[in-house]
Amino acid sequence: MSTLPDHEIVEAVRRFVDRDVIPVATELEHNDEYPHALVGKMKELGLFGATIPQEHGGLGLSFVTYAHVMSELSRGWMSLAGVINSHLIMAFIIANHGTEEQKRRFLPAMATGEKRGGLALTEPHAGSDVQSLRTTAIRHGDSYVVSGAKMFITNARYGTMLAVAAKTNPKAEPAYAGISVFAVEKNEHGPTVSRQLKKLGYKGLDTCEVLFEDLAVPADNLIGGREGEGFKQLMSALEVGRINVAARAVGVGQAAFEHAIRYAQQRSAFGKPIAQHQAVQLMLADMGTRLQAARLMVEHAAQKKDAGERCDVEAGMAKLFASEACAKMTLDAMRVLGGYGYMAEFPVERFYRDAPLMMIGEGTNEIQALVIARGLLARHPI
Repeated sequence: MSTLPDHEIVEAVRRFVDRDVIPVATELEHNDEYPHALVGKMKELGLFGATIPQEHGGLGLSFVTYAHVMSELSRGWMSLAGVINSHLIMAFIIANHGTEEQKRRFLPAMATGEKRGGLALTEPHAGSDVQSLRTTAIRHGDSYVVSGAKMFITNARYGTMLAVAAKTNPKAEPAYAGISVFAVEKNEHGPTVSRQLKKLGYKGLDTCEVLFEDLAVPADNLIGGREGEGFKQLMSALEVGRINVAARAVGVGQAAFEHAIRYAQQRSAFGKPIAQHQAVQLMLADMGTRLQAARLMVEHAAQKKDAGERCDVEAGMAKLFASEACAKMTLDAMRVLGGYGYMAEFPVERFYRDAPLMMIGEGTNEIQALVIARGLLARHPI
């Protein structure tokens, strides 16, 4: 457990990114190679316990500080933030909704990275529409038998456990009332990683399809010990995930902006640096403005989460705006660099390929807009 002040933890992560991540990120990403060594160094920094309470061995960081840490990691290589995000979503569910015995059993080992978690929510036929998931968990004595398939699961191959959303009552009305969440530890019986998924960006990370083939899970691993609580547990945890994804977008946008503004001052055309041409200045001004706005929105959502307030609207707004801003900034950075921005040897093309993940991950931006609108309507009744 670290005793460093929060700002020193962020600074330590910044040094780690500059020293260890940026020099190797392009090669690892192009090879689609899992960053075992970098993950080991993140363990040493305590990042797997970033938001896990100190009484359970974690750093107990505020969500504001956590967002800063994720932005720094993503400035170097966005995939690293994904390793931490899914793990800490599971830890959040256990810390805030688990039984005391579950907290003692899982959280200390998760804080050190000895146990590494993920979230098994999305299915081939159910993504943002969580209520439509088809995976079932049927009680048989002291166990539940889990059957189903999950898609796009981070940490599925190299992690050791998953928070699995399943229907303990498939006939429940409304459908969300039948959803429960289980802490499923991998063993020789499953779950089975059926295939590694190839992606446009977000590479080097184990994103997999996972099968649960009548897998017996101890009843003691039902989060909170009560059936039908899963939807509520998931929605509170996804607020954390959306803050994370928004913070990632800030980090990738920051990297794109830094490359663009540095290149614009070094590259000359028509007798002067291109930074002195108005067309380029307009792009840089737009990038800088979007970046600052996105950063402030992420901090605002994180502050509400720290205060224990519901922040579905704020987290949704931050995720929606920051991810769209990131996509625009990475494209504009490519325009500023011209042909060099399109070359695989420069990281700008990686930023451009990574950006769409933030518009899709943790609920598509179209779903975010619906969540935001419904939240605003609820806050402003007539």
